[in-house]
Parts: sequence; structure tokens; C-alpha cells
Amino acid sequence: QVQMVESGGGLVQAGGSLRLSCAASGIAFSLNGMGWYRQAPGKQRELVASITSAGRTNYADSVKGRFTISRDNAKNTVYLQMNSLKPEDTAVYYCNAANYARFWGQGTQVTVSS
Repeated sequence: QVQMVESGGGLVQAGGSLRLSCAASGIAFSLNGMGWYRQAPGKQRELVASITSAGRTNYADSVKGRFTISRDNAKNTVYLQMNSLKPEDTAVYYCNAANYARFWGQGTQVTVSS
């Protein structure tokens, strides 16, 4: 059974930091690229950051230099370190596995106050 469980969200002031975690189960985690997505109210879900099975990373322009994606294959977990948060980062954040695109978790809410 494929499952993604996101955690680590919360309410933070602008300029603050949060670290999101996503524990994946039911997949060959080390063989999969992973991505963090977000969806703000009234907007489409967008890709924020991704990491390949080999550890190569890619970021949306809006978060470059502020967010860092990483993975721990021993723990089947992908992380998103978010620094210098802005109000426009407010959204529900989700993780997803490249070869299991239809499986989404419940997401974790990130709210950044100005």
C-alpha cells in the first residue's frame, strides 16, 4: 500500500524557517525521484522542489536560494528545509514519488504571517 505522510508545517512569521518531512511507504524509495508540491487557496498545485534517485535537485524560481530538498533513503523520508519564508509561501505542501504520481498524502499546512 503506497502512502505518503507529510509533517512539519505550522504558523511562522515572515523570515522564519520550517522543516517539512515526508515519510513514504509501499514504494522502492531509493529508486524514485521525489518532489515537494504546494497548493495555495484558489491556485493550482505547483512543483516546488524535486530530487532524483541520484540526489540531483531542482527548484522553482520562486524558492531558489531559500528552500533545500534532501532525502534519507535509510528512513524512506524526503525533507524540505524552508528558510526566509514569505507570506506567498503560504499553502498546503505535499510530497509525491515520480513513479507513483497518483498517490498523494494529506499534506501539511504552512502559513506565513507578515
